[in-house]
Amino acid sequence: MQVMKIIIPLFIISIVLSACTGKEARIQKFLLEGNIASKERNWQQATYYYGEAIRLEPCFAEAWNNLGTVFYSQKNYEKAMQNYEKAVSCRPEFINALLNRANTAYELKEYFKAESDLKKVIGLKPDTSITYFTLGLTYTRLREFRKSLDAFEAAARLAGADKKQQQELAVNHAIVQYYLKRYDTAKAELQAVAKLNDLEPNIYNTLSLIETEQGHYKEAMNYINEAIRLAPHQSYYVNNRGYIFLLQNDLVRAEADINESIANDPDNAWAYRNKGIYYLKKKDFPQAERMLAQSLKMDSFVDRIHYYLGLAYKYNGKVELACAAFKKSKVLEENMVTADLIKSCR
Repeated sequence: MQVMKIIIPLFIISIVLSACTGKEARIQKFLLEGNIASKERNWQQATYYYGEAIRLEPCFAEAWNNLGTVFYSQKNYEKAMQNYEKAVSCRPEFINALLNRANTAYELKEYFKAESDLKKVIGLKPDTSITYFTLGLTYTRLREFRKSLDAFEAAARLAGADKKQQQELAVNHAIVQYYLKRYDTAKAELQAVAKLNDLEPNIYNTLSLIETEQGHYKEAMNYINEAIRLAPHQSYYVNNRGYIFLLQNDLVRAEADINESIANDPDNAWAYRNKGIYYLKKKDFPQAERMLAQSLKMDSFVDRIHYYLGLAYKYNGKVELACAAFKKSKVLEENMVTADLIKSCR
């Protein structure tokens, strides 16, 4: 099952205001025109204007940063990273660029790099809630769940009276409690948020995950349907409903939901995992292996992926690969590998 973490996007555009003439005035004019184009989401014009500013001043960090954000906004994270690197190389303590680079590293699944940049920002400006929030998300992906809780709690202290951010932090905090299998605590935290805002779909998605883990499929289905009602086009939720159908061996409806999720978001590694489980249940083991291997390649954080991939390897006669996958599953405490499977590897 997949948790959709609430992420505050870092779309930090740098603005430089100063009285200047000649070359400097032209540079500032290009930066301003680029910012206007970015606000209007006219990416082609924004790229042109920032490029002109850089042509006049090759180490203009603000323009490199803003150009990176143009590519980030189009989900071209590799290109965004290149531009943020240029911004930071021109100004090593440029907080906006460091935050943007960290957020881009997160999207590229370069979590240690994201952690490094976020710690640099904290050293430079230790009182910004968004930095700790992003650090909490990063620690979650690194499976450093207790560090993640600490980071979210630090962010909450700094967020002050910002109700929206406090609610987002509370949901993410509860999600980590779910990962730690503290289900009662996670439920209590989510229900407290729901009293303040009962229209946040991720509350119901996470409650559905908890009920699923506890084998309460009827309750899980009620919660996930509420999440889908509030966010009908969110592929994560549809995929999670497909997983509940899988667990109940309702393969027709499971396949329909999983296929819809993949169609709406081809980068959803969890949906490929669920498609792999579907093929395991259909005893189409070559297809199961293909889907599960693709899921793992896309995102190693996917829950229980090593266990299911190990099964696919086993049924395809790839004993060494199966045993390696089961071993990895045990290390990650996926709690799925049985004594019989371990025995078969000896």
